[in-house]
Amino acid sequence: MQIVDISLVIWLLMMNLIGIILMKIDKRRARRNEWRISEARLFLIAALGGAIGMWFTSNVIRHKTKKWRFRLGFPLFTICHVALLVHFSM
Repeated sequence: MQIVDISLVIWLLMMNLIGIILMKIDKRRARRNEWRISEARLFLIAALGGAIGMWFTSNVIRHKTKKWRFRLGFPLFTICHVALLVHFSM
């Protein structure tokens, strides 16, 4: 792997970890009727590389699964991120 490849993988891992944590926090806040994390912020983290982890977490904890934007957005971002990984690994 080249330096760019390793940097990209580290970036995606960090964004996925942040995304997973934010989804869990937002779910907990939703249950408690507390202040929530904005959808725009969740999508920003997904777009920056956290979509895979957020998509998985969303399905596991059943959070944001009824909203079409998330049902469509997370998989689309995931496809883009996987394509980037494949492109930079060649």
